Amino acid sequence: MSSSSSNNNNESASTNTDETTKNAILRSSDGEIFEVDVKVAMESITIKNIIEEDLETTIIPIPNVTGRVLSKVIEFCKEHVKARAEVDADVSEKNIKEFDKEFVNADYSQLLNYALAANYLHIEELLELTCQAIADKIKDKTVEEVRDIFGIKNDFEPHEEEALRRENQWVFE
Repeated sequence: MSSSSSNNNNESASTNTDETTKNAILRSSDGEIFEVDVKVAMESITIKNIIEEDLETTIIPIPNVTGRVLSKVIEFCKEHVKARAEVDADVSEKNIKEFDKEFVNADYSQLLNYALAANYLHIEELLELTCQAIADKIKDKTVEEVRDIFGIKNDFEPHEEEALRRENQWVFE
């Protein structure tokens, strides 16, 4: 993407330019504005496609992600971009593993919001990380506990549930 400005002084491809970095401006669903290095923003395939295809957009709307969640997603992307730029691969891998471990040290609601944002924004690393963290947290939970965690209503009649338990007894062992 070019860093030059058009003749009418509009900035191209959703970026602000200066001598050192290009920034993308993101607006969350609740109106928060984030100015982010383009390298970081382009960790998201969704944002990358917008930047590459829509040269007239000055602010990139992120309608499905709140400011609170978007700030954490940006933090994740920044750390992963920084880790890939690290010269010492061993240090980089150690640092990113520590960061990721701390990042997913969150409650179910936060993890689910991060996973939904990662899915919407097409950030594969974040989606895999958060989905694995959720899976690890619900491992060995009962069906009732998982329903409670995710707010899933049990819509089976008692006799239907009993029949399912008999037919699939191995699941409940």
